[in-house]
This record gives sequence, C-alpha cells and structure tokens, in this order.
Amino acid sequence: MVSLLAAAVLWASSFVALKMAFRAYDPMVVIFGRMAIAGLCFLFFIPTFRIPYRKGDLRYLAFMAFCEPCLYFIFEAMAIENTTASQAGMICAMLPLMVAIAARIFLGEVLTLRTVLGFILAMAGVVWLSMAGESSQNAPHPVLGNFYEFVAMVCAVGYMITLKHLCARYSPFFLTAVQAWAGSLFFLPFLFLPGTKLPTGFDPVSGMAVIYLGTFVTLGAYGAYNFGTSRIPASQAAAFVNLIPVLSVIMGWVVLGERFTVLQYPAAVMVFAGIYLSQDPRARAKGR
Repeated sequence: MVSLLAAAVLWASSFVALKMAFRAYDPMVVIFGRMAIAGLCFLFFIPTFRIPYRKGDLRYLAFMAFCEPCLYFIFEAMAIENTTASQAGMICAMLPLMVAIAARIFLGEVLTLRTVLGFILAMAGVVWLSMAGESSQNAPHPVLGNFYEFVAMVCAVGYMITLKHLCARYSPFFLTAVQAWAGSLFFLPFLFLPGTKLPTGFDPVSGMAVIYLGTFVTLGAYGAYNFGTSRIPASQAAAFVNLIPVLSVIMGWVVLGERFTVLQYPAAVMVFAGIYLSQDPRARAKGR
C-alpha cells in the first residue's frame, strides 16, 4: 500500500511537471524524452535481471506495453485537447470499477460488497471534485474528448490486468523496464512527423521537468505501482488511482498557486474515505 501511495503521489506530480515541460517542448518530444531517459536508466540494471521466460509470455509483455504507455499516452493527450479537465476526471473515476470487474472476470479475484461500496464512494468523490473545479480551458469537441478518455481508461485496464498476470513470474522492476524500452521505440517515429516541433535548444526548467518525468515518474511511479500490484489484488491496487485527482489539486496549490474551491474539500475527503473502505482485508487475503 505504501508503494501504491508513492505511485499515486508521483503520478499526480506529473501534471505539474508536464505543464513545465510543455512550455518549451512539443508534447511528442516530452513523451519520447521521458521514455528514453527511463529506458537508459534501466540499462544499468540489465545484469541484475533474472528472466524466467515461459513460452507464450511475449504476447502478454507486448500487450501490456502497447496498452500503457503507448496507446494510453496517445489517447490521454487527444482527450485533454478536446474536452475539459473536469469531464476527463469524471471518466477517469470509472477506472477502478472497470479494473475490479475485469479482475473478477479474468483473474477470479474476490469482489466484496465493501470493496464495491468503497469504489462507489471514491468515484463519487472524484466526480464531485472534478465538477467543483473552476476550469478555464475550452472544450472544442467534448463528446469526442470524453470518448478518447474512455478509450484511454480501457487501455489502462488492459495494462493493469496483464500486469497482474505477469507479476506471478516476473519482477515488477523488469516489467517497468519493458514498458520504458517499448515506449521509447514506439514514440521515436513520432519525432519525425510533420507536426512535431523538434527542440532547437535546451530550456533549463522544461529540461529538468522532462528528466524528472523520466526518472521519478516513469521509472519510479510505474515501478512502485507494479510492485504494489504484485502484492495485493489488482482491483484494490486500482483504487489508489482515485487519489491522483486529489493529490494533483494539492500539488497545483503548493507549486502553481492554485486553490481548492469550497466544495472540493469534502470531495477530497470522500475520495480518501472510499480508498480506505475499498481495502477489504478479506478480499486481499483471498485474491493473492
């Protein structure tokens, strides 16, 4: 649970880092940069990897990485371009329940009433938090943007369920390395698209933000989440995703000077309460 909390904190901080990185660099350059930096970091640990490969696992490894970071990052970027952050947050609130249902179907994990009630409470808190936010961003194509966000959540479900399946044989650290290397190769061709603006110089603030995204977020957050998912059921691990909107608002307040609205305080409390309620020890014991 500590690892999952750390992953949520790091993922939440990525919104602030992305804002800083996008000030000087094209989004595709930033995404490739964070993947490449994480991939380079993992090269130093190759001698420590013990890979108990089993025939047929390659398709699971490829599917996991293709879902996230590859497709997920693309659809997430298109969603934010077309809809508001508030509406996207409402779609994101569906993720834990989608994972819980998929884990019940594909992994046979226990889905208790307490877990379901915790999800509902946390989802309601995220929706409330999103609707109470005072967004100034335009939404040129909200329906299309919300559809893209939903597809991104489907990709995240595929990643989380496949990850739980692979954790039985592979270390979380190795699986995180696979994601980084696959993401680097996947996003490399995007640098040469006509619409991508390649950097002409090094901006210190934006450059450090990309380095942070590659090391602490891509390497650290995914590593922590993969480790946490290997220790508790995937459905309960996904509940920590609901912390990200709350933590991102807090970090926006601390780093960027943004503020909670009056109605966002009780919404944040609801999210934390839902996370606590969903962690049913009976389901955790049966779902390992």
